[in-house]
Amino acid sequence: MKKFFYLLLFTLLSFAINAQPRIISGPMLGPVELRDAKIWVEVSQEVKSVSLQYNKKGTAQSKTVNYKGGLGNEFNPISFTVGGLDFNTTYQYKIWLNGKVSAKGGEFTTKDLWQWRKPPPEFSFLTGSCAYFNEPVYDRPGKPYGGDSSIFEIMAKERSAFMLWLGDEWYTREVDYYSEWGLWYRASHDRAIPVLQNFWKSMPQYAIWDDHDYGPNDIGTNYILKETSREIWKKYWCNPSYGENGQGTYTMISWGDADLFMTDARWFRSSDKIKDSLEGKPNPEKRMLGKQQMEWLKNSLLYSTATFKIIAMGSQVLNPVSPFDKLSKFPAEYEELMIFLKEYKINGIVFLTGDRHHSEIIKVDRPDTYSLYDVTVSPLTSGTHAFGGAEKNNPYRVLGIDQKQNYARFSFSGKRGERKLTVNYLGVKGDPLGEWSITEKELKTP
Repeated sequence: MKKFFYLLLFTLLSFAINAQPRIISGPMLGPVELRDAKIWVEVSQEVKSVSLQYNKKGTAQSKTVNYKGGLGNEFNPISFTVGGLDFNTTYQYKIWLNGKVSAKGGEFTTKDLWQWRKPPPEFSFLTGSCAYFNEPVYDRPGKPYGGDSSIFEIMAKERSAFMLWLGDEWYTREVDYYSEWGLWYRASHDRAIPVLQNFWKSMPQYAIWDDHDYGPNDIGTNYILKETSREIWKKYWCNPSYGENGQGTYTMISWGDADLFMTDARWFRSSDKIKDSLEGKPNPEKRMLGKQQMEWLKNSLLYSTATFKIIAMGSQVLNPVSPFDKLSKFPAEYEELMIFLKEYKINGIVFLTGDRHHSEIIKVDRPDTYSLYDVTVSPLTSGTHAFGGAEKNNPYRVLGIDQKQNYARFSFSGKRGERKLTVNYLGVKGDPLGEWSITEKELKTP
C-alpha cells in the first residue's frame, strides 16, 4: 500500500511539474543583422503570455517586446524580432512567461558596419548536416543510427559568426511521413534535445532542408504534405526568407565579404527516377531546383559583389562518380548553371553540400576558366559509412573523411584582394580531421 502511495505521489508531482508554464526548447538565435535580431523559443501549452526583455550589455536600461501571436496550442514555436539596435553592440536578453522572468536567456552581438570604412573582417562560420537523435520506439530495429551527440557541446564553445545547417536537421520516421501531427512532433521533439540547448543560443542559426526534414527519404515535389512541411519549417527556423510566391524555402545571407545562397533541393525536385536524357539530349523536364529558383539564383549571383559566393545545397553538385543523387543527375539544369557561371564570368563560386554521411572536397576542372569545388560536410550524428565502389579512389577527391562524425569551420582571412578561405574538418571532440584552403585569386576567371 505504501509503495502504491509513493508511486501515486510521484505521478502527481510529475504531472504538476509538467503542467507548469515552461520553455520546451531554446532560446535560439536567428539572424542577427546591423539593426535587428530574431530570437526563437518554444513554450508549453500552459503559457498565456511571452515577453522578451533586452538591454545593452553593461547598462541597466531595458526594453520589452511582447509576443502578440496565438498561444495555448500543442506546439508553440514563436519568434521575436528586436529592432532599432546599434551596430557592433552586444545585447543581453531574458524570456518572461506569464509575467515572470524565466531562467532562460542569452546575449548576441550585432554585425559591424565595415563596408566603405574598414578592411573585410576576418570571421568564421560552422556547418554540417545529418543530425539523427535516437528514439527507440520509432527507430528501426538494430544498432542505433544516431551517434555521439556531444559534438554539439563542442560546437557551442566555438567563437564563430553563425551556424549553417546543410539539411537533415531532424529525421522523420515512418510514423511521421503522412501524419501532419507527426511532422510537428518530430520538429518539436528534436529541437528540445537537451544537448542542443546551449548550441542554439551560442550563435545565429540558419538552415536549408533535405529529404529527411522535408519528408520521406528521397522524396521531391510530389510529397502530399509539402505545404505542412514548409509551414513547420518556417515556424522552427528563423531564416531571412522562405522562397518566393509561397514556393520553396530558398534564401540567402551575407556576412563579411561572403554571400551564401541557401537553395532548396526538394520543393521543386523531379523524381530521381525520371530519365536524365531523352533521345540523347538532357531531359528538360527533370529538374532539382526548378525554374523559379534557378532564375532567383542566377539574378542573385549577378547582383552579388562578394569575394566568395557559396552555393549551399542538400545534394552534392559536382561529384562525377557518385552513384547517388546529385545535381549532375539532372543534366539539363546542371548544364544550364555551368554555362551561366562561365558565360557571365561569375567569380568566387564554391559549392557547399551535405547528405552523404561522409565528408570530402571534390574538384572539377573547367576549360578556359577556374576549377569548381564541392565541399561536403556530413554527418553530425547520423550513421557513417566507408568510401567504396567507384568512390573508393575517387580521382576528383582532393580531401576525404569517412567513418567519422564531423562538422566544418569555414574561416575567411587576409587583406583586401588577397582573401583566403580555409576549411577545417573537426571531429566529435573538436579534434582536427583535415584542412583545405583556397585563395580568391584561384576562384577568378583568367
